[in-house]
Amino acid sequence: MVDDVNGAVRNSPPRMVVGISGASGAIYGARVLDALNDLGVESHLVVTKAALLTLSQETDLTADALSAKAAVTHRLADVGASIASGSFRTLGMIVAPCSVRTMSEIATGVTSSLLTRAADVTLKERRPLVLMVRETPLHLGHLRTMTALAEMGAVIAPPLPALYARPASIQEMVDQSVGRALDLFGLDWSAVRRWDGLK
Repeated sequence: MVDDVNGAVRNSPPRMVVGISGASGAIYGARVLDALNDLGVESHLVVTKAALLTLSQETDLTADALSAKAAVTHRLADVGASIASGSFRTLGMIVAPCSVRTMSEIATGVTSSLLTRAADVTLKERRPLVLMVRETPLHLGHLRTMTALAEMGAVIAPPLPALYARPASIQEMVDQSVGRALDLFGLDWSAVRRWDGLK
């Protein structure tokens, strides 16, 4: 590979940053990693401590099993990691699921971890940032924070079931939401059931 003058690499494999924060729905992040593996996209994972707690409560996955799904796993406190720099080229970043705390940190730019720093970098570099926010009901503060993020260029994509796809399992509902979120990066995952008109 040939290096650019700024240290970025040309002709690199497509990469995506995946953040998993502590909201309910850690399975969304795990399935994002599975999808990126299927699509040949190099995944760079960063996980909060609360996310690992949620993972243990909601799934049978261990932290090691989750990390094994990623091409690279970064430590939450490692603010010197590659994904903390805009010169590290990626397709963008998805936070799946995204907690209100994580969303709020990103919105203010006062980042306290590698996850929120990487999201801030994604915004400043004008790359796609997709936040699968998991919270309901939403109060006015949540809605104003989402508005601020949308104005900055982030996409708020709550994982909502697409019932037209007639999901037969929780995994099918999860995969549909994950696949539709990946559509926002121009990635076409085969698990998505696409609408083709009324029958």
